Formats: sequence, structure tokens, C-alpha cells
Amino acid sequence: MVRLAKRLPFTAALPLACVVNALCVGSASAHVKWFCAYDVAGQPEGLENVLCPDFELLTGLSILALMTGSVLEGTPIGFAMLRAFDRATRLVRENLETIFRAGCAFFFLAIWGVGGVLLTPELKTDSTLVGVIQLGIAAGMLSRRTMPLSALGIFVLFEIGVWQYGAFHLADYPIFLGIAAYLALTGGQTSFFGMRPIDVLRWSAGITLMWASVEKWAYPEWSYPLFIQYPQMTMGFTPDFFMRAAGAVEFALAFALVWTPLVRRVGAVMLTAMFVSAVIQFGKIDLIGHSLIVVALVGIIADDASEPARLRDSWLLPFGYAAALAVFLVTYYAGHAALFGTAIL
Repeated sequence: MVRLAKRLPFTAALPLACVVNALCVGSASAHVKWFCAYDVAGQPEGLENVLCPDFELLTGLSILALMTGSVLEGTPIGFAMLRAFDRATRLVRENLETIFRAGCAFFFLAIWGVGGVLLTPELKTDSTLVGVIQLGIAAGMLSRRTMPLSALGIFVLFEIGVWQYGAFHLADYPIFLGIAAYLALTGGQTSFFGMRPIDVLRWSAGITLMWASVEKWAYPEWSYPLFIQYPQMTMGFTPDFFMRAAGAVEFALAFALVWTPLVRRVGAVMLTAMFVSAVIQFGKIDLIGHSLIVVALVGIIADDASEPARLRDSWLLPFGYAAALAVFLVTYYAGHAALFGTAIL
């Protein structure tokens, strides 16, 4: 691998390194709350410990990798890559609505079959009404006209989750609100203030994963039992550093989803690889739990409705990334302190 990297030009070697890195930490994409004990109200890692030299180094590398992709996007190589994406995903793009409807039907039938699950494996319920709603959501996928009703059902389940587990816990899952919006907008053949359904879904996926990244930094100890069971996950790094790196990779790829066309499509490819590799490690719970976000990522990969990247996008990227990082860190820690009375630093 080292010899190969030396033969590649810098602009090709760096994205390749990012792909390898993303695949290596793919097992960290398993949602830790599904497999380990957790305490949402517990004291998170202080910001003074999170914002350490390792964090700064990983943030710098993330910005460098994203800028490399952004600069590449405006070159003939970038245009060629976009055309290759368009050709390779044509069948998916032409059948995306059908694929998404099938994915939603599979997900809600699967969690109904498991039983006692609200929306994700750690959100438990003993309500028979929830099962009826889940079946109704799946049935609504049979027709475009009934997709808005399924969207309403997802919103109801999300609100039940907020009522039972609190808004902070459900802040992990705005992807479900994005899915509901996608179904409602697609079923009604309309847009959301000019945003296409796939754009609403893309932003909700990016927000979900950026929030999940902060949680990896705030509660690295939640994953430690997994490292005892699967010591190869850390690749020889200390658990603390591995969780910082896993969070940095996930945040960078999640931010990519809300950036320019080539960057977001490559980011979606990497995230899809991460989630699929996690299924190999963690099995059907992870398969079911992440199936909808994988379908959303496939839709982002196939989306060809884009504007050409501009040079200023590359120079704005560090500021956009830093702003997103600051917003999510401050919102997470300030929100947690306000709700649970925990310390920020």
C-alpha cells in the first residue's frame, strides 16, 4: 500500500487514504446504543478534553481531505468522475422512488417482526398501537397516493419517541423526519421551499451523522465494551484516540453530504461502505437499523441534479466546516447542560 501511494499523485493518494481509513473504522459506524449500555443523562467528556491536540490534528486532516476533493471537482478529472457517477447510477436514479419505497417497507416490516421496537433497536415499546402504525407505514408504500399517510405515521412514531425518551435522545435520529418529508413531498409531487425531496433527505442524513459524531467524542466509553469483545476494531490505537478518529471521519463524511456534488457523492459512497462493513461485524440488528440511511445514501450517490462546483467553494470549505463543527459541539454540550445540569468543560 505504501509503494502504491508513493506512485500516485498527491490529489489521488489523499482521497485513497481517506477511503482506506473510512473502511478501517467502518465497525465504529454501528450505533453503540444498540449494543452497549449507555446513559444519555450522564456527564459527557469535558470539552477541554475533547478539544485536544489529537482532535485538532484530525480536524486539520479532515479539512485537507475535503478541500482536495473540492478542488478536484472543478477540474476535468472531477467532471469525468461526475459523468462516471451518472452512468454507473442511471438505473438507480430512474427507479429511486421504487427503491426507496421498497426500503421503507422492508424497514418497518422488519421492526414490526422483531416486535417491541419503536424506530431503532434501543427505543423499546410495549404498545400494540405502534405495531399497527408500523404495518400501516409499510402498506402505504404500495401507492404514491398513500405515501404522505406513511410520512404522518413516521412523524407520530417519532413524537412517541420524544415523549418516552426525551428530545435529546431523539436528536440522534432526525433522519426519520427527513424520510417522512421525502415520502410526503414525493407522494405529493412537490418541493419544500424549492428544496427537492432528495435534498431534504440529504440534509437530514448529514445532520444525523454529524450529531452522532459528537456523541463519539462526548461518550467514548460507551464503545469500550465492544473493544473488549472485538479488540481488532481499534487497529492497535488506544481506545480514546480511535474514538476521536472515528468521530472525525464520520463528521467529515457527514459534512460532505451537504457540500458540492462530487464531494457529497464520494462521501456517500464512503459512508455506505462503512455501514455495510459494520453489518458484517454486527449482523442483522445493524442491517435493519441502518437500512433506511443506506437507501438514502444510495439516492445521494445517484443524484445527478447538480450545479458545477465553483472555485470559491473550495476556499469557503474550511470556514463552513469550522462553523458546522462549532455549532454541533456547542449545541450538543449546551443542550445537554440545560436539560441534565451537566458541566460543559
